[in-house]
Amino acid sequence: QVLLVESGGGLVQAGGSLRLSCEVTGTIFDRQALRWYRQAPGKKEREWVTTITSDNVAYYIESVEGRFTIARDNAKNTVYLQMRSPKPEDTASYYCNLPETSGDYWGQGTQVGVLT
Repeated sequence: QVLLVESGGGLVQAGGSLRLSCEVTGTIFDRQALRWYRQAPGKKEREWVTTITSDNVAYYIESVEGRFTIARDNAKNTVYLQMRSPKPEDTASYYCNLPETSGDYWGQGTQVGVLT
């Protein structure tokens, strides 16, 4: 059974920093691409934020480029999202995602609130 468990959310001042973690179990972690999505308050859809491939290539949505960094630690089966200089518009629930052809796996989410 594949499980994704996020942690590290909370309140952060705009311009500060916060690191989210997602521990993944039940799969061969180092062969997987992993993604972070977010869902802002009042929004129906989740927004893709970033992807890291099994080869450590990272992709970002333009609005977080240069501020957020995705990283993985294959020894710990964990993917991280380092948020630097967060803005109020980054306030959202953040979800870890493991894409699979048979259906994606999702974590339960962790909430991030950015204070002005």
